[in-house]
Amino acid sequence: MAAAAAARARDILPEGSVKHFVLDTNVLLHNPNALFVFQENHVIIPYPVIEELDSMKRREDDIGRNARETIRHLDRLRAAGSLIEGVAWGDIGPWTGAAASVGADGKTGTVRVDVAEHERPPSIRDDTADNRIIASAFSMKKRGLPAVFITKDLGARIKSDTLGIITEDFENQKVDADRLYTGFATVEVPGEQIDELYRERMLAMEAIGGALEAALGGRPLHANQFVILRSSEDENHTGLGRRLADTEHLIPVMSQRKPTYGIMARNLQQTMALDLLLDDEVKMVTLLGSAGTGKTLVAIAAGMTKVFSEERYDKLLVARPIMPMGRDIGYLPGDKDEKLTAWMQPIFDNLSYLLSTRGAGVQSAESHSTEQRIERLIADRKLVLEPLTYIRGRSIPHQFMVVDEAQNLTPHEVKTIASRVGDGTKLVLTGDIGQIDNPYLDQSSNGLSYAVEKMKGIPLVGHVTLAKSERSELASIAAARL
Repeated sequence: MAAAAAARARDILPEGSVKHFVLDTNVLLHNPNALFVFQENHVIIPYPVIEELDSMKRREDDIGRNARETIRHLDRLRAAGSLIEGVAWGDIGPWTGAAASVGADGKTGTVRVDVAEHERPPSIRDDTADNRIIASAFSMKKRGLPAVFITKDLGARIKSDTLGIITEDFENQKVDADRLYTGFATVEVPGEQIDELYRERMLAMEAIGGALEAALGGRPLHANQFVILRSSEDENHTGLGRRLADTEHLIPVMSQRKPTYGIMARNLQQTMALDLLLDDEVKMVTLLGSAGTGKTLVAIAAGMTKVFSEERYDKLLVARPIMPMGRDIGYLPGDKDEKLTAWMQPIFDNLSYLLSTRGAGVQSAESHSTEQRIERLIADRKLVLEPLTYIRGRSIPHQFMVVDEAQNLTPHEVKTIASRVGDGTKLVLTGDIGQIDNPYLDQSSNGLSYAVEKMKGIPLVGHVTLAKSERSELASIAAARL
């Protein structure tokens, strides 16, 4: 069940009662499997929702795909019984998806389409689809049924709540953005344990067990989570360790001895990020941080080192979602590559820096400008810049793959990307959950936050939240104050 909605409904509605969850269209466009996550309760689909889904099914984006998937779900249910009377979905088949949730003793509920024309309350005069959907939930409330209206539309939530309808957001794929996993913890220990970490190149977690438990508040230390060690005798005596996968040991994280494609870590979090990015045993890295923290730059620098210098991967693939900030400028001229240039300009900025004398510090004799060097890498297919539009159905082996601005992706899109990763590929997701341009996502429901929380603790995965802006003094002040 959408846990938070169910818990609040339980507090208000009679204990043990089977509830009627009325779903708005936007819930199904966000996640078609929302039909099957309410355990033993009844899911009600007002008829205007069917009409809105039908009007959106021809769209060639994720909204259209989700509309079509929802319609397919309903068609399978229709084949098993009468949708007007309600169809029990529990015994239909495996197509309900991994997100399906059953109640106690494996009980499942029903899905029903409400085709009745309900009288709207006097305060809702306009005959719109949204108001007819709210009227369906209001009618159930008037009949004394334990009804809960589920919508992602803030306006609809406000209107339905003022009518006395129990109203909730769909939170099945939401995380707590305020308590998001940071990837590191600070522990105060005796100075000799810091010395032991670097002397023995390893430190047993049980040696700092008490201090570690206190610092984590009883939570476990996850695989590949960093530990900042501070001496209890001397605050200037510090160390940095990382739990080695799912072993019971910390390994020391050493300061950089040479630049990573021309750049050096400027703070502790960048040191952590580069440690994960350059470790071939860590197959997925998530980097979260505000503007200017260097998440994209360190990811691309590590990728260039691994692909161009060490030749550990065949190519560097950099992708971004096509999501404009503010009003879109419309169609762009040219072929795919020419259109992509505008969207990929932030990536070109980072590449230009890393390939310039300020970055790598070495100019190739056969290329006299950074633009020529970038063009040569693209022509040789060592560097590939792509929109995420074309990733579905692909298999991506032996590549260092960086997905920038991942906060604009849905959880389903992140799952699609991660499931494209082939043998020998490393996936890096970067983004800032404070700057989301997708109107259907927020800090708690976006794919990057979801991936950080759901993938923590897996030995192949690491995460770091970067906190300090290093772009410029002005950028740092703007990020903090504006």
